[in-house]
Amino acid sequence: MTTPQLSINEVFETIQGEGIHTGVPSIFLRLQGCPVGCPWCDTKHTWSLDDAFLTTADKVVTKTKESEAFFNADEIAILTLFNNLKYTAKHVVITGGEPCMYDLTALTNFLHEHGYSTQIETSGTYEIRCADKTWVTVSPKVDMKAGMPVLTSALQRADEIKHPVAMQRHIDELDSLLSRLDAQRRPPVCLQPISQQQRATDLVIKTCIERNWRLSLQTHKYIGIE
Repeated sequence: MTTPQLSINEVFETIQGEGIHTGVPSIFLRLQGCPVGCPWCDTKHTWSLDDAFLTTADKVVTKTKESEAFFNADEIAILTLFNNLKYTAKHVVITGGEPCMYDLTALTNFLHEHGYSTQIETSGTYEIRCADKTWVTVSPKVDMKAGMPVLTSALQRADEIKHPVAMQRHIDELDSLLSRLDAQRRPPVCLQPISQQQRATDLVIKTCIERNWRLSLQTHKYIGIE
């Protein structure tokens, strides 16, 4: 059977800046392709999956600015790349783009077998295919340009829900999504102010205190790392 190839826009080692794993040294694997269309997205260069931008791993790893360039690799090539780059982090964050456009089962199982933990950051608009031990962060995207629904199966698989908030409407949308889940089995909720707006930050702090939810602050942006 042919091992699935993943299209990769970025690979880098840093500190996880969001959600429950904030502060954990991590290898980020950013996959190419996303049709969801979030207007505030800060990685719009990952949306298009056009073979005109297909290149080599060396060129992607060494690029100095954001671009649509990507390379294709399977799980063996990905682990070999980590080793060649001499990465020491043992937590791998698979993001995008929309990583769940891909079947991530082979990659996540393979990384676990080689001593890594894995995390997926997804919009919840695709079925989540990964190892049972993978930590799944669902950041639900509601009423975006493409009109793709957030799947109940994705919410049920979530180990945490990390929700971007700019106004009360976004909290109301989250409440509607959470109503699909058994109240006793809901995952932890992290609210994240959009674009570091003070109004959004104040609303998020107030709501987290009222509901005993968590605040996610995109720490990497405050301290100036990738």
